[in-house]
Amino acid sequence: MIDISSKTNDHFRRWMDLSSARGIKKHNEFILMGEKLIAEFLENPSFKVKGEIVHEELKSLTMTAPSLRGQRIPVFKLPKALFNEVDVVGTHFNLLVLEPKEIAPLTETAAKGLEVVSPLGDPSNLGALARSALAFGASKMILTEESCNPFHPKAIKSSAGALLKLPLFKVGKFADFVAGNEEVFALDMKGENVATFKWPKNVRLAIGEEGPGFSGLKGLKRLSVATQGVESLNATVAASIALFSYANSK
Repeated sequence: MIDISSKTNDHFRRWMDLSSARGIKKHNEFILMGEKLIAEFLENPSFKVKGEIVHEELKSLTMTAPSLRGQRIPVFKLPKALFNEVDVVGTHFNLLVLEPKEIAPLTETAAKGLEVVSPLGDPSNLGALARSALAFGASKMILTEESCNPFHPKAIKSSAGALLKLPLFKVGKFADFVAGNEEVFALDMKGENVATFKWPKNVRLAIGEEGPGFSGLKGLKRLSVATQGVESLNATVAASIALFSYANSK
């Protein structure tokens, strides 16, 4: 076990960087946080484990995990005060430093099943969308250039781990991808009601950012969620309803 007690330590400084998308990209690492998420991950590790972070009151999990037997994973022990600075979502539980998988460019021109297209820049919103996408059977999530990093700790937490399981692909700018794409249906305030829409088997559902939505984009096929008493729903809430509608149309 490696003891670290100073904020000037290179490891500590790197971990603090991992609370931002820039830091995750720079160091090619992210931190998995949360007792339940870590327990599920250790049952079937799907990412390379580069280290474990504990404080004086926590026991190492990687040293005894059957799924990691034979792997030499460094365990770092911090004073609780420093540990709490790294534990940015406040789990008070062991932290795992993982290596993110490369997000491959989307090469398929045709959709396969239900695919979700997201430009969401807020990590919590992206995580919530991924959680619903996985729950209702989406085959993949397509992240546009505007999207936040899916390995941001807040994104993973709000996704309840869905971002570690859902196939992720990347494309360029949102407007360029959805414009003229025959299989894309934009979830908007104005459009055909998802409750009566006859969903095709293969479809790409595009979720707009809060506020601007799909303003300025012409020629899009649009779907909407009917509401009463309010003009519109939060984008991720509306997306969940649309995803549920697709899942129950089969």
